[in-house]
Amino acid sequence: MRRIPALLLCLMLISSVAQAGPFTDEMSKCLVRSTNEADKTLLVKWIYAAMSAHPDVKTLSNVSPEQGIQLNKETSALVVRLLTKNCRIETEQALTYEGEKTFAASFEVLGGVAMQGIMANPDVSAYFAGFEQQLDAKALRDAFGSDQQQPVGKK
Repeated sequence: MRRIPALLLCLMLISSVAQAGPFTDEMSKCLVRSTNEADKTLLVKWIYAAMSAHPDVKTLSNVSPEQGIQLNKETSALVVRLLTKNCRIETEQALTYEGEKTFAASFEVLGGVAMQGIMANPDVSAYFAGFEQQLDAKALRDAFGSDQQQPVGKK
C-alpha cells in the first residue's frame, strides 16, 4: 500500500501530458535552473491562493484579497524576469519553433518542481500518511490483488 501516496502525488502534479519538443525542454530546464527556493515557494503560494478561490474549497482557506493581489504582483514579476531576462533566448527559440504551447508545458514542469519541495515537507508527508491510514487496504487488495504482483510479462 506504500505505492498509493506516490501515485496520488504523480496524479496531482501531472494535470495533463504535455508534448514538449526540444526547445520547450530547454526552456523548462532554464526556468527550473533560474529559480531559487524562494521563487518556488512563491509559485506554490500563488497556485494555492488561486485554487483556494474556487467556491468548493474557499472555506478551507483564509487568503485575503490583499494577499491575493500581492501574490499576483510578485508572481507576475517572477514570470517576467524568467521570460525576459533569465530564459530569454530559450523562450524565443521555443516560441519560434514550437509555438505558444511551450508556455503551458514549461511552466507545468516548473510548477511540478516547485511542488516537490512542498511535498517533501514532513508536515505534508504526515498529512498524506493520515490519508493512507484511512484507505481500506483489504478492499484494494480484493479489487486489484497484492501489491507484490508483477505486471503481466514481468518475471
